[in-house]
Amino acid sequence: MARPILLTRVLFALLVLSGLAACSSRPNGVLVATHQKPPGANLVDMMVMTTRAPDRENPAAMFSGDRAPQPSFADIIVSLPPDANRRVGEVQWPTSATPDPMREFTTVDARVLSKEEALAEFDRRIHRTPKRQVLVFVHGFNTRFEEAVYRFAQISHDSAADVLPVLFTWPSRGRILAYGYDHESASYSRDSLERLLQVLVDDKNVGEISILAHSMGNWVTLEALRQMAIRDRGLPGKIRNVMLASPDVDFDVFRRQINAMGVKPSLFTIFISRDDEALAASKYVWGGESPRLGAIDPEAERYRSVLESDRIQVVDLTGISSGGGDSLGHTKFAEAPAVVRSIGARLASGQALNDGQAGVGDRLGMFAAGTVSTVGAAAGAAVATPFAIVDPRTRENLGEHYEAVGHHARHTIHSGTGVDP
Repeated sequence: MARPILLTRVLFALLVLSGLAACSSRPNGVLVATHQKPPGANLVDMMVMTTRAPDRENPAAMFSGDRAPQPSFADIIVSLPPDANRRVGEVQWPTSATPDPMREFTTVDARVLSKEEALAEFDRRIHRTPKRQVLVFVHGFNTRFEEAVYRFAQISHDSAADVLPVLFTWPSRGRILAYGYDHESASYSRDSLERLLQVLVDDKNVGEISILAHSMGNWVTLEALRQMAIRDRGLPGKIRNVMLASPDVDFDVFRRQINAMGVKPSLFTIFISRDDEALAASKYVWGGESPRLGAIDPEAERYRSVLESDRIQVVDLTGISSGGGDSLGHTKFAEAPAVVRSIGARLASGQALNDGQAGVGDRLGMFAAGTVSTVGAAAGAAVATPFAIVDPRTRENLGEHYEAVGHHARHTIHSGTGVDP
């Protein structure tokens, strides 16, 4: 009885939403270079290494969510509006093809480089960086390339850390229901991240390295560090700070990874939030047996003793309001001004201190679709649909829910009859 009701809700919702304008709240093709440096604006010049494939259909996005056989490199300059025209922690996304640099982020330059060109450009810039510090940022689940670029530009500027920003971006689909694909893409990219870190360690011009990972980006980061530590019998001294923001990693797996590294005390700092509903959804997807590292209670005995024995720093963001448009509380580390300033102060003193775009309906849909079945996908779409009417992020992602319904339905028909519908 439940299946017809769910499918009826889905069909009804499709009819209702067919009359709504598809108002997108996510950036699309914002990496078109203006080649103009606006007076009074703030510039962030970042180096990029990515395991994403070039986006042939939309060059203005530069790179897609597909996996590339070899990493690519780029140099991207982002302009931020004058500080008086923006709030710390926010990304002012362009609203037109010709954004206003006084009010919105813009792309000043975006160049794809060869590996040799990237190394030469990096060395040229690191010489001008005080203390020759590097900050490597690894984004999380459900993040498009351009979202990773603009979010890192915001973090780099708002943290006020005088470092050379290096973005490592892996092939996230940028879709709420592509959790499995994203997780496998993160694993696919760990060797490339390890090579990047090793190049930075071996570069005599680099003084020290800090790493900031978010959400699922913590998985690829910890795996890369684990591989490096096992191969080299420990982590190199140049890696001074590893900041794990909302880590979407199983707590027990994290303990094993840390033990395999044999790291020195206080190398890691974890930003946690027990009201992070994106991590609550992730826990459900993984079976609900163990909490994600970013959602633990650091005062609970099971976790407190482990954190104390390993001398891991913890910043508990539970209850802190980001003040931005993050309905899930999953980007607090970037959007809460006090936290951003804390990151910058920590980095500047040498101490150990994406940007998911899910809507409220998507989070509920992710729970419902966790069964990965026709009914589960239909449930995800049906649950998400009412929220789509009032939540533009959910509305934009709604097509993905219905696409999942069709995919699972075709698979079910084929499995039962051997006939392709």
